[in-house]
Amino acid sequence: MRKTKLRKFPMSFICILLLFLLASCNNQGQTKNAVPQMLNVELSVQPEKGKPNEPIVFEAKVTQGRETVTNADNVTFEIWRSKAKKHEQVKIKKATNGVYQLTKEFQQEGTYYIISHVTARGMHNMPKKEFTVGKPSEPEAADSSMSGMGMGEKDEQNKK
Repeated sequence: MRKTKLRKFPMSFICILLLFLLASCNNQGQTKNAVPQMLNVELSVQPEKGKPNEPIVFEAKVTQGRETVTNADNVTFEIWRSKAKKHEQVKIKKATNGVYQLTKEFQQEGTYYIISHVTARGMHNMPKKEFTVGKPSEPEAADSSMSGMGMGEKDEQNKK
């Protein structure tokens, strides 16, 4: 009778050990398949109220979780004066500590808009800011924020 009790102990111990091993392997798989954190883009304009022919600095600070993103696939600043059909697009190729920067001067006074189009790590983020140069002009309507970006243009063409 003593031999059966001694044989049960090692088998029970081995079974429990295998369960722990399987559980730990399962947790490692979950870490690898976890949903990635969102791409965050903090767009800033300095100064927000600029003067004609003086530099304005645009910065897009790109992070994912607590990590700075210095190797984005694409960072493009899209800039236009309120109600203008033509939008200027400037591609930024290099980041410093996750900050993609553009310095630009404007000759014409008015209300302007900037969108930073950022694609990195399979995600896209495009925050928008309004800024003025000298005397503000009439701002765009809130629903026209996507005009000129290629969105909705096909619908307009299909109506004709």
